[in-house]
Amino acid sequence: MRVLVMGVSGCGKSTVGAMLAEALGVAFADADAFHPSANIEKMSAGVPLTDADRWPWLDAIGAWLDARVAEGGVVTCSALKRVYRARLLEGRSGVRLLHLHGEPALIGARQAAREGHFMPSSLMTSQFATLEPPGLEEGCITLSVAPPPAEIVAAALAALTAGAQGLDRADS
Repeated sequence: MRVLVMGVSGCGKSTVGAMLAEALGVAFADADAFHPSANIEKMSAGVPLTDADRWPWLDAIGAWLDARVAEGGVVTCSALKRVYRARLLEGRSGVRLLHLHGEPALIGARQAAREGHFMPSSLMTSQFATLEPPGLEEGCITLSVAPPPAEIVAAALAALTAGAQGLDRADS
């Protein structure tokens, strides 16, 4: 099983993704590790990335997914726009999309509490403005970030193992 965990910065992609990968017994990769240094420098300075900045980053994440067809894996990526998700998922059958969704106030508070991350909380507004929530046609599982991570992972596992296409669990 290959899973792409998406959502705005600070929603818990890394935490939930790592726990989900452990539960599935597959490799985990954090999208931040795929950013070239120029992207990290821009974000650290509070400058939002452009689409041109993102294409090589998205392609590197896609290559990671390609390398895990047989053994599976969980990777995180904000994947805020439909065009980004299309680039990540096109030609990659079997990759499941898991969207971690939450209210801006909750996610903003969590992001502000993070230490040592290059993404400043000042970019939260642009993250939510850019987000194009996945539609049913994307076969996405959407889960609330309000519960503790273990509960989110349990709900994700239940939806993934049930093969729930298009399941919307934003209120769970």
